[in-house]
Amino acid sequence: MPTLESEAIILKTFPLGEADRLVSFLSRGQGRLRGVAAGARRLKNRFGSALEVLAYVRVEFFEKETRDLVRIRECELLESFHKAQSDYALATGLAVISEIAETVLPEREPAEAMFRLVLLSAREIQRRGSWEVPLGYFALWSLKLGGWLPPLEECGRCGAGLAGKPAYISSTSPLLLCEKCRSGKRTLSAQARDLGASYLAERLDRIEAGADAGGAAKELREAALDWVELQSERKLQTRELLETV
Repeated sequence: MPTLESEAIILKTFPLGEADRLVSFLSRGQGRLRGVAAGARRLKNRFGSALEVLAYVRVEFFEKETRDLVRIRECELLESFHKAQSDYALATGLAVISEIAETVLPEREPAEAMFRLVLLSAREIQRRGSWEVPLGYFALWSLKLGGWLPPLEECGRCGAGLAGKPAYISSTSPLLLCEKCRSGKRTLSAQARDLGASYLAERLDRIEAGADAGGAAKELREAALDWVELQSERKLQTRELLETV
């Protein structure tokens, strides 16, 4: 049972037994893993604040061939987002990012790009003191990396160009449709689609905080979250909390 070491991001933790925690974490090299942190619920434990949601850590763990769960031996905190976690609104944004990553990432598949995306998004929420633009950026790029993002400037059904024209969101599939193919009334404006194109072309930390003019950021974010739910066939439980902040 050789010990493995990796940079990781804590996604979620759950109580396990009387004193342990079940930890879901995104390893930089091994992808999403689940492991047991023995004694992590005790008042005095060796993990401290390293198991906070989205904490950036260096984790030591080992695994047995006959078990799905790894055993977490050590967890060293490299970067904390405690300041953001202490603010209800910011913590809610972090929680949605955590749930999306937990939802879209399969277990034990390396996901270096997703690792960098999660870390960048968490850093930007803390730096900006706002979750609106980082969450929309993260949701859109999660779709892109998963191969789920529909073309933003052509009809997903007939291929007609959408530039300068209304784009309609399908209620049953993650597609953008033209006027001829539309199946509902909900639209994604040209401004929101242009913003999406800028998200895909630029790093989040280079996008200005005021990039949500006219509510385009919210419109794009809601569409991206809808597509994540449609593609994963799962409702994001933390999404409802966004309405309370």
